[in-house]
Amino acid sequence: MRFFARSFKFLLALSTSLLLIWSPANALALKSFDEGQVSLRVTATAYNSLPGQTSGNPNIGAWGDRIDQLEPGQRAIAVSQDLLKKGLTRGQRVRIAGFKDEFVVLDRTAKRWSNRIDIHMGKDRKRALRWGKRRVLISWNQH
Repeated sequence: MRFFARSFKFLLALSTSLLLIWSPANALALKSFDEGQVSLRVTATAYNSLPGQTSGNPNIGAWGDRIDQLEPGQRAIAVSQDLLKKGLTRGQRVRIAGFKDEFVVLDRTAKRWSNRIDIHMGKDRKRALRWGKRRVLISWNQH
């Protein structure tokens, strides 16, 4: 019985170490070889469709898309310029760990931001403030 307990502790320690080494938090971009999926850890903030938070019409994204008229179950995000170069282009569908909804890239953040997404939360300012600023894992399929 002692042998099994020690073996289990060793395997647990080994698997924990491997998780720390290979965790998404420690990797810049991870590719899933079977699906062509890319995952990336980014900073996520939230924004609203309110005049004080955007330039111009608060319901229209940087490419002219209506971010207030999405399909059921879809939500919009804005991405920083550097993420555009990594494949998060206009219309790209994105999953954010912890959310069941799918997000669509329909807006860009200001040029000063990098490695950042901004989650559109409609007109609910309190919800956006509660979200604050978090580190999240996002994933999408490469074209």
